[in-house]
Amino acid sequence: MKDKRILYVSSEVVPYLPETELSSTAFNVAKNSHSKGVQTRIFMPRYGVINERRHQLHEVIRLSGMNLIINDMDMPLIIKVASIPKERMQVYFIDNEEYFKRKAVFTDEDDQLFSDNDERAIFFAKGVVETVKKLNWAPDIIHVHGWLASLLPLYLKEFYKEEPLFTESKIVTSIYNSPFEGELNPELASKIKFDGISDDKITTINKPNHTNILKSAIENSDAIIHASEDLPEEISSFITAQEKPVLEYQSDDLKEPYLNFYSNLLSLEDN
Repeated sequence: MKDKRILYVSSEVVPYLPETELSSTAFNVAKNSHSKGVQTRIFMPRYGVINERRHQLHEVIRLSGMNLIINDMDMPLIIKVASIPKERMQVYFIDNEEYFKRKAVFTDEDDQLFSDNDERAIFFAKGVVETVKKLNWAPDIIHVHGWLASLLPLYLKEFYKEEPLFTESKIVTSIYNSPFEGELNPELASKIKFDGISDDKITTINKPNHTNILKSAIENSDAIIHASEDLPEEISSFITAQEKPVLEYQSDDLKEPYLNFYSNLLSLEDN
């Protein structure tokens, strides 16, 4: 895997957000790959709770400045970057004042999901791809963590399917047992359809709850990782039915099993 390129896309990453199974795993898996000579890039949203001064975020002017079309609206894309101390790993932050400036991550002060979480997820997926295109950095593996990042596989397989930078990329999605209550905006499917993605590709998320959003990511990924020890039976059964490469839950060693899984996935393409 040395000198291979892995793009890590996560809705949460330590040390920028509090430590959770998801934020810690996303960081540690990237760090372990980096330590083995893999070229890594990490992308996450620039939530308003992130202290830019403490973590030394700065805007990358040459990458910023484009607008993304979200449901027929022009939304400015701002790219910021920071380095994780001691690791020499770069983290890119997808930012937009309307979507990410608020001092919260997914829910308001009453613990209710933000009504625009659907658009935030679309913006994040498109923002990652457009930034990687500007970097002209073709990843061998794209590893997705967290539900807010879970529209990325769909967009890569459909909206960006003609994009040559990603034709050889393999999409891996880690599935966590960290659900949200309720549903996202019921207009999510129609907003995705606005981007020319056909009805049959978005039927799974016509009811945009946590389970269905994960199912969409699973459907559009090339391989799946059980990132939590216990997953809901509905999700586990859905993963099994896809008949795709699966890495079972790893309790301690996130280095060799993950690197071997990546390597085997890439070797399938070569055979």
